[in-house]
Amino acid sequence: MAGDDGGLSTFDERLLQGVFARVWRHLGEMDDSSKPVTNSPGPEQLRAKLNLAIDREGVDIETMLADIDGYLEEAVKTSHPNFMQPLWGGTSVPAFAGEIITALTNTSMYTFEMAPVASLIEDEIIDTMSTLAGFEAGEGTFTTGGSNGNLLGLLCARDRKLPDSRREGLSGKQLVAFVSEEAHYSVEMAANVLGVGLNNLIMIECDPGGRLLPDMLAEAIAAEKRAGKQPFCVIATSGTTVRGAFDPLHEIADICHDEHLWLHVDASWGGAALLSPKTRSLLKGIERADSIAWDPHKMMGIQIICSVFLVRDKGTLRRVCRHGESGHYLLHESSTEIDLGRMSLQCARRVDAVKLWLAWRALGHEGFARRIERYLELSEILEARVREHPQLEMASEREFANVCMRFIGFGLSEAVADSVTDRIRDEILLRGRFMVTKARLDGRPIIRPVITNPLVDEAVLESLLKEIVEVGNDLST
Repeated sequence: MAGDDGGLSTFDERLLQGVFARVWRHLGEMDDSSKPVTNSPGPEQLRAKLNLAIDREGVDIETMLADIDGYLEEAVKTSHPNFMQPLWGGTSVPAFAGEIITALTNTSMYTFEMAPVASLIEDEIIDTMSTLAGFEAGEGTFTTGGSNGNLLGLLCARDRKLPDSRREGLSGKQLVAFVSEEAHYSVEMAANVLGVGLNNLIMIECDPGGRLLPDMLAEAIAAEKRAGKQPFCVIATSGTTVRGAFDPLHEIADICHDEHLWLHVDASWGGAALLSPKTRSLLKGIERADSIAWDPHKMMGIQIICSVFLVRDKGTLRRVCRHGESGHYLLHESSTEIDLGRMSLQCARRVDAVKLWLAWRALGHEGFARRIERYLELSEILEARVREHPQLEMASEREFANVCMRFIGFGLSEAVADSVTDRIRDEILLRGRFMVTKARLDGRPIIRPVITNPLVDEAVLESLLKEIVEVGNDLST
């Protein structure tokens, strides 16, 4: 609220002072492993504890700061050393500084006129990431996440297969796309949104490590063509959500080339492997893809949301996203070549490039490479500890930073071991010391910690395994 003189009011000044003090304290407590990762309250408990109602009149400063304290107290500590649940974790302070600057300036990315420096920064970041992917003549845009990137990939594929579909729609067209059976669920969302239909998204069998089988893909394409349908896209995955598996891109690209199909790679999770010469072989062949989704808010540790969609051929996005041509009040002919709103499905769009740019400037290419290598080194250590532990087993081979395990105990039947494994994560969550994911592989429950938090170290991993075994033994008796 502005004061009478147009500056900050006393309320605003006290609010900002209180907030910045809490930010400083919160960041200073990031590595305090004595605090719980989560208090794990249920929704009814939280509703009873917190006053969330909007009153007729505004609250005073003390009440507002108390509201903020309540939020911070109950928030999951995603920078905690024991936070290993999703595909992200930790806090990048340079990226956080970028978030502050972004919110402070409150601009949007549709035109250079509105976001001059941010537009140049986004261009620089897109060029850098395109080069890493081998897209020397590509282009790209920041999106609202990997799900949106996968939607854009299918949209570009549809546009190439049926250039008139933007105006004529898909009536009577039986397009089919192909995806790994372990792909992210967002590809189903994309098929639904684009009108392709879920029945026309063909799931391809994977090998025991969760990688799409090229021979099965080729057979499926042939079968759909015999059925009179029109194959138009293959979605490969570089870093599946549960196993962290990488589909064989060269073999898939060969098939796509022969069949004239668009190859989109969902590298939302695994794209960060391109940052190190020691790990980029996981994405061997990605330079042959037509498009890529890559989330720096995952392994690169940038605050959510920070997600990029890249295409190999310049001009693709400007063609697919040319809806903006009718926005004469916003996009002008004089700035056609530099207005980034012409390459996005969004109009208003946050400046997500600045926080990534600041973090990358702070770490440099070598700093990011060392971080990725360290994550995989720790993942290898955790895998070795699981394999040598008599009461644990690996549920799948490890290819990336995902470590999929089960509790087997001593002399437990498979059914009992599965039941215990299924309950271990829930009990750990109630204790609040660790956060890891539970999932299912081959119909059986697993526990899946992911190493993508810079505060995780070997001592943390040893403590995690100790807790898993301790809880498993308690539940087995």
